[in-house]
Amino acid sequence: MDKLKCPSFFRSRGKEKMTASSENFHVNENDENQERGNWSKKSDYLLSMVGYAVGLGNVWRFPYLTYNNGGGAFLIPYAIMLALAGLPLFFLECSLGQFASLGPVSVWRILPLFQGVGITMVLISIFVAIYYNVIISYSLYYLFASFQSELPWANCSTWSDNNCSRSPIVSGCTVNTEAGNIQANISWVTANNFTCINGTEVFRPGQLPSEQYWDKVALRRSSGMDETGAVVWYLALCLLLAWLIVGAALFKGIKSSGKVVYFTALFPYVVLLILLIRGATLEGASKGISYYIGAQSNFTKLREAEVWKDAATQIFYSLSVAWGGLVALSSYNKFNNNCYSDAIVVCMTNCITSVFAGFAIFSILGHMAHISGKEVSQVVKSGFDLAFIAYPEALAQLPGGPFWSILFFFMLLTLGLDSQFASIETITTTIQDLFPKAMKTLRIPITLGCCLVMFLLGLICVTQAGIYWVNLIDHFCAGWGILIAAILEISGIIWIYGGNRFIEDIEMMIGAKRWIFWLWWRACWFVITPILLTAILVWSLVKFQRPEYADIPYPVWGVALGWCMIIFCIIWIPIVAIIKIVQAEGNICQRIKNCCRPASNWGPYLQKHRGERYKDMAEPEKETDHEIPTVTDSGKTEFDVAF
Repeated sequence: MDKLKCPSFFRSRGKEKMTASSENFHVNENDENQERGNWSKKSDYLLSMVGYAVGLGNVWRFPYLTYNNGGGAFLIPYAIMLALAGLPLFFLECSLGQFASLGPVSVWRILPLFQGVGITMVLISIFVAIYYNVIISYSLYYLFASFQSELPWANCSTWSDNNCSRSPIVSGCTVNTEAGNIQANISWVTANNFTCINGTEVFRPGQLPSEQYWDKVALRRSSGMDETGAVVWYLALCLLLAWLIVGAALFKGIKSSGKVVYFTALFPYVVLLILLIRGATLEGASKGISYYIGAQSNFTKLREAEVWKDAATQIFYSLSVAWGGLVALSSYNKFNNNCYSDAIVVCMTNCITSVFAGFAIFSILGHMAHISGKEVSQVVKSGFDLAFIAYPEALAQLPGGPFWSILFFFMLLTLGLDSQFASIETITTTIQDLFPKAMKTLRIPITLGCCLVMFLLGLICVTQAGIYWVNLIDHFCAGWGILIAAILEISGIIWIYGGNRFIEDIEMMIGAKRWIFWLWWRACWFVITPILLTAILVWSLVKFQRPEYADIPYPVWGVALGWCMIIFCIIWIPIVAIIKIVQAEGNICQRIKNCCRPASNWGPYLQKHRGERYKDMAEPEKETDHEIPTVTDSGKTEFDVAF
């Protein structure tokens, strides 16, 4: 029966219950889980996971780190850290979400005391989603600006100042006067019609046209975070468009986003291949690749602790572990899906993509260094400077520059959108687990409402001081909070819930394995990974430096605000733990002990998957979902039980 012809208020509880698929377009009749839904195809899930893991950092951070940390030698610590930190956490989170078919908050029925860890993950995903879409809006702006016969940053123009130049600028020289040879600045020399003596010129570096375009036109950047300035209207429109794209792709949840990723996840590989082929044909490309990973490899760098820290950090962040997204996306898998092979495939794809992207990037940067007469080290940039200054500058000097620029920024757009889809899906999955009835009937308004709220919150990031806000949120929220959540996640599940017990849960899904199969995972989960993550956290705190952007230090209030943001994200870990202990029964020791046990409704979501181990588990609260929480016999509200 069509839901529009029979509204819910005309149906009584005594009548036959309609199928989930008739109420919720997030679910279809072929789904194993008729309450939450499943991925339509295995490929939808894999491409969504690849798109989530492979992001902007693979293009603009990994190549720079490789170059800066010994070239090809850096791949050794990178591969080791993949095995020791990245893959174990990735496999753990995929298994956790798939086993319980729950998002990053509700999945902590496994260990109620640590449920605040899930809240921390979701809050950090919200902060990151706000500024990540701003970066996508930058890509959109540059994409639109590329549709011209000549790229607007190809040459200095009316928006540039006297510092705009691709070559060093003469600041002074020695001239021959009646009083003899004197050193004078160039303005005095020019005003008095003197001529510099050859070889005596003093040069100062100029600013590239692309650099001044980025600061003066694209961002209209203010002098610092203290000077907010006006909203940059064209960036605000690009931000609105970015959120409209995200909302349109997610309005049916995984049923719609799972189709969009066939393009957004695969297209970047097509562009990278095209850019690599084009870059390899350019003069000077071999020099760039040699700097990236070749004859310039410096194996002595492996003696430096900083190199190993960079490798571990890059692996940790590039795989998107501890953000909640892996748990959310995996929660829509069918119960017996082989999450082990999925983890291997996605992690290897992510790492190979990083290496592959480096070849495409450095081949063109090598050409840029060749034609400018500079060393590759002088044109290499990291982060925003690579994506929006160095690479656009290189593209502007290629024949058919606008075409290559359109390809490059469209690639950045698709890379960013994949990660953004998963971040928003993490948020909506959390809402679905807490309020399943509301999400069945109001999925579109709730999804679009989330996008609208985050668009409004992101407007501060498209003011003239917006880049400082983007950098601040990235520096604080995407750093220590994630590390803390990851350490508590693996410690709680392996050391408190029980590593062997968790392995038995996994074997219920993928089948029993021999003890030797689990030897490596036990070593990593029980000892190596927690210690490694703790070391990275301590190192990062010890090496903390006051953040800055473009050599402009942040004001004291800005740094304080950054600390407040991260405290706001992690404060829920102790708050929720205290609430759980207060709600428990018995003395303090008994209360803590009870909170360290799985909730009565922990286990596989569907009855047919529970087997003997979980045959006595309490039914999930999906059948008793009310719009207004009611009090149960134990004195707890249904909202409390849902957690």
